[in-house]
Amino acid sequence: MRGPTWLRELLRRPAGITGTVIIVGLLVVAGISLFWTPQNPFDVDPFHQWQGPSWRHLFGTTGSGQDIFSYLFAGSRTTVAVAFLSSVIAAVVGIALAVLGSLTARWVRESVALLIDILIAFPVLLIAIMLAAVFGSSIVTLVIAVGIGFGVNIARVSRGEIRRVARADYVLAAQASGSGPWRILREHLLPNIAPVFIVQLSLSAAVAVLSEAGLSFLGYGVSSSTPSWGRMLSILQNYVTIYPATVVWPGLAITITVLGFNLFGDALREATDPRLRRSSGRSSGRSSGRGSRRREEPRA
Repeated sequence: MRGPTWLRELLRRPAGITGTVIIVGLLVVAGISLFWTPQNPFDVDPFHQWQGPSWRHLFGTTGSGQDIFSYLFAGSRTTVAVAFLSSVIAAVVGIALAVLGSLTARWVRESVALLIDILIAFPVLLIAIMLAAVFGSSIVTLVIAVGIGFGVNIARVSRGEIRRVARADYVLAAQASGSGPWRILREHLLPNIAPVFIVQLSLSAAVAVLSEAGLSFLGYGVSSSTPSWGRMLSILQNYVTIYPATVVWPGLAITITVLGFNLFGDALREATDPRLRRSSGRSSGRSSGRGSRRREEPRA
């Protein structure tokens, strides 16, 4: 049985394959870390401080003797939780504000537009810091802050797309035939803005990973009892001039994860957008046509 068209299109692209491999690998590591890690990430060993990579400590150890590889292994589940939960909240907030700002009465649309303009002026990190100052540093506070902050960005982009699609002829025809607003939204509007929405969600996941790392680095992220790549960077920053190699590993983990989400989102947008697939097909067709004409030319 052949798979869905969008899945085949996604896996035809190098960016899609690379992004999928990175994300699946992250999910597998996070799942395994729930039950097993090479060593206890919080174990302190004063006899093995600042050790270099070895079979026992693949990425070396910190100044307290903690195994860096095990800590990064356990920190992957924090990254996955923040990225997933923040994206869910951003999706709900973004779609709700976009629909209210596009398909309701004029005074509601103007109020929502004003609310979006006000909220979008506050960076995600600032919102998270303010909430952490009031409710304390925790993964719940971080997820809510990032979800709301990026949900507003999704609403701003999606609102324009919904209003553009709502003026299309087939939507007007559906309205004239008696289709209700929720049916039009479900059958016509949401499927047509899905490519743009998917890209924004992938960016939301990437921003969530960066936000968690940045806030944990500053001390406003997850609690000290929760393993985090950003917290490891914060612990090791004071020794970066003496043991610079130890900072490479958490920084590399954050970079690869963010790159994976961005590559996956971009490839998925191309795979789910018929206009991009058609333009790609025409380009490849013209290239193959030129190649065939060149092959048919007789030799001198």
